[in-house]
Amino acid sequence: MERSEPLRLAMWSGPRNISTAMMRSWGNRPDTYVCDEPLYGHYLTQVDVDHPGRDEVVEKTETDWRRVVDRLTGPVPEGRAIFYQKQMAHHLLPHIDRGWLGELTHVFLIRDPREMLTSLIRHFESPGLADTGLPQQVEVFESLRAGGATPPVIDARDVLRDPSGMLAALCERLGIEFDESMLSWPAGPRATDGVWAKHWYAEVETSTGFRPYRPKTDRVPDSLRALLDDCREPYDLLYRQRLTIDN
Repeated sequence: MERSEPLRLAMWSGPRNISTAMMRSWGNRPDTYVCDEPLYGHYLTQVDVDHPGRDEVVEKTETDWRRVVDRLTGPVPEGRAIFYQKQMAHHLLPHIDRGWLGELTHVFLIRDPREMLTSLIRHFESPGLADTGLPQQVEVFESLRAGGATPPVIDARDVLRDPSGMLAALCERLGIEFDESMLSWPAGPRATDGVWAKHWYAEVETSTGFRPYRPKTDRVPDSLRALLDDCREPYDLLYRQRLTIDN
């Protein structure tokens, strides 16, 4: 499968998912260049959140979303065939124009809301629905589907249960060859990691592949039960569209 044009691939995830491991997976392909949460700097200049290393992120990353978009839609760095863009859906704030999204290929990475929320509250005490990225994922997904193309959705649990099968199925949907190098990678940091890696990536830096799925038994606090209920509808909408090895 050969492409005449580079594949600019935006992987839209919410927080506390396997998004960084997925970036490692794609970054281990010899034909792929990866970028890490390119809209994060702009996001931090627009919202009142206390993220670790916030000032350093704002200082050392591009905070003008228009310049970020120029980079994401411009020449692929290092002349690679694939430009993999790890995107946090909640960074796509309402005032950011959506027209440029049509120049990218999109995939949506989702995770069961109960498992996501019980992990998220360890870092963010009182999240709202927008902080989960689910409304933004649905917005972009539905916009693309209305345009005639239903983009792939992958669920983290499916990937962890069968990384080889799911990544091969995804590559087939995207029209590219699956590469076994996506299944394992060297431990440690990467030059392409964001400056926030030292605050968030300690676990993934010890990884050398996707870790097996283990069900979480943590209980969602009563204070977040309403949020969990609100997450179900957008998650279920995307989950019903998810890619499986059979489809």
